[in-house]
Parts: sequence; C-alpha cells; structure tokens
Amino acid sequence: MSRKESRRQMLLRYNKERQRNVLAKPGAHEFVLVLDQLKVGFNVAKIFRSAEAFGATAVHLVNIDPFDPSPAKGSFRKVPALFHETFADCHADLFALGYTFFTLDPEGATSLCAVELPRKSAFVLGHEEFGFSFETKDYPQLQKLTIPQFGSVQSLNVSIAASVVMYEYVRQWL
Repeated sequence: MSRKESRRQMLLRYNKERQRNVLAKPGAHEFVLVLDQLKVGFNVAKIFRSAEAFGATAVHLVNIDPFDPSPAKGSFRKVPALFHETFADCHADLFALGYTFFTLDPEGATSLCAVELPRKSAFVLGHEEFGFSFETKDYPQLQKLTIPQFGSVQSLNVSIAASVVMYEYVRQWL
C-alpha cells in the first residue's frame, strides 16, 4: 500500500470514529485531559485508551491533526473528545466549569505524589518536543507537577505520563 493510500485509509478510520465519538459518555471521574498540539503518531490514540480505562470525563484536543484511532482499541468512540483551535479557548471553557489546571513538567515545582488533586482536575500535556503552544506565564493559575523519576533520562513518553497522572487521580479519589 502506498503512503498516500495508507493516509487515506487512516483518514477514513478517523472520520468514522469521530462520528461515533459524538455518542461518547463521560467516564466515572471528573478529571479531563488537555492535549496541546501533541504529535499525532501513536500517543493521542493511546491516551484515549488510558482515559477510557481510568474513567476520564473527556479529552480536549488543542490544534491536533487527524490521527489513526486504531491504537485506541475502540476507546476514541467511548471518551468524549472536544476540539479547540487554541489553548485559550479550551482554558476559558474549562475554567468556567471550575477546573483546576495542572501541567506536567520534568522540572515541575510539586511532586505528583505530594499534591491533593481536586475533583475537577485538568491535566495539560504539551508537545513532546516543543512543549506548550502557549506561554505558561500567561496562565499563572497553572500548577506545575512532576512525576518522580530516578533514572538518568528524566522524562517519560507523554502517553505514559498521562497514564501515571490518571492513576494517581483515581488512587486519590477511590
């Protein structure tokens, strides 16, 4: 199969799953994920898979291109996806609903293990290489969290980091 044909097949799957996503229902927990211009690759779909497993209310996608939903194993149709052109739009919507915002940062000020996560938590995940699409100083209420790590790499794949933070949220609220 040519690269062009492969892309066309992926877009067909994406559009079909996106239509099914309209029927998705919020999960058991009130946390949301905000994916800020992530590389589409496998990570976006894998985050949907974990979001469904951990009972996320929704996944907000900021400036993210169509992605192959196959790695989500059907979860893209089960977790509400909300699409935003800019982080400012997403932030305004969630702020109005009472969400507290957290960014994940290897050099974050507070360990994930040391914070009490509010029921309405919004976890903002940035591009794996370029970070966030916005200046964090423009949103002083964003709280920086770090996942404790003991190896020399000091960073996790974004889908793994998302799973860790969702697990900690669920652990605290069970």
